[in-house]
Amino acid sequence: MSVLTDLRGAPPADLRRLLPGFGMSAARAFLGPLIDPPADGGLFCPDAIRDDPALGEAVDDGLIAWARDVGIYPGRLDKLRSYGFGRFMMLAHPAVNDPDRLLMATKCLVAEWAADDYYVDEVELGAVPEVVGSRLARLISVVDPAQMVPRYAVDMAGYHRLQPISEAFRTAVEHLAVYATPAQLGRFQHQMAILFLAWTQEADWHVNRRTPPVWEYLVQRHLNSYLPPMILVDVLAGYELSAHEFYQPEVRRAYTLAGNAAVLVNDLHSGPAESDTDYNLPRVLQVNEGLEPKEAMARTVEIHNELMHTFVGSATRLSAAGSPNLRRFLADVWAWTGGSRRWHATTRRYNQGS
Repeated sequence: MSVLTDLRGAPPADLRRLLPGFGMSAARAFLGPLIDPPADGGLFCPDAIRDDPALGEAVDDGLIAWARDVGIYPGRLDKLRSYGFGRFMMLAHPAVNDPDRLLMATKCLVAEWAADDYYVDEVELGAVPEVVGSRLARLISVVDPAQMVPRYAVDMAGYHRLQPISEAFRTAVEHLAVYATPAQLGRFQHQMAILFLAWTQEADWHVNRRTPPVWEYLVQRHLNSYLPPMILVDVLAGYELSAHEFYQPEVRRAYTLAGNAAVLVNDLHSGPAESDTDYNLPRVLQVNEGLEPKEAMARTVEIHNELMHTFVGSATRLSAAGSPNLRRFLADVWAWTGGSRRWHATTRRYNQGS
């Protein structure tokens, strides 16, 4: 019997013994029924803890109004709404009922997604691999404001006013700053710089028409993971994991494992909708290891599950010895992965019949 099958009834004895230190939201995720969303291939991952469609719709209402104001996805707003990014954040933050906090997180998420579309992936939206690095260097000056003399600051501001992606990030970070402490905002800025670095690596693959080896692809996914939105769990829930604990190497390793695993769920669901020139783990496995598509999908699930099992073991140990906020943070990360799993399995972005 697999561990996943075992979890569908009750958690294995070692997990059951350790769960009290892991946090109640994590315990509910383990102890409740683990329902496989469609086409998800035996993932070791919780399902969403709560589903509040009306709340998700309210967040999406605010998202579309914001997207219209900043100018992203003109003529595509109906499609953007159909993806349900507000629903994503509602599912990923089950302890949060405040629509404005969820809208803040959704703005950050969609700004990241739009930058990837406009600058990296979608040629029809203006993506040009040769200039990805320059564009992202300019964009990080909005996320982490660049400081310069007034004469040239005017020129910089004039450039950004004409860039919808810049306006998306400027306003999203402003909204984040309403709820985040300086330390929480700083960690988000740091993680965004890492994400932008990963996109320049992907652009290199496109420019040189090179498929990376599996290990290099996994490095890129380590940098290009779901950490930027995931690490906002305490911001939304109204508490703060101290910088001392957040940056403690074993703690960072734990939530990074979860972020890396969560983005592989994206690879599993987005791959069939991507072009042959896009990169995802199943395709990289096919090219490098000669696997058939189904074999590559199964191998991706195995890698995801190994990352998640390691996260659970690490988070359980840390929760037993850490602060109450650390236990809550790790439990909220676990719940975030369940909400993400549910969204990927049901969003119209990847499931046109949903």
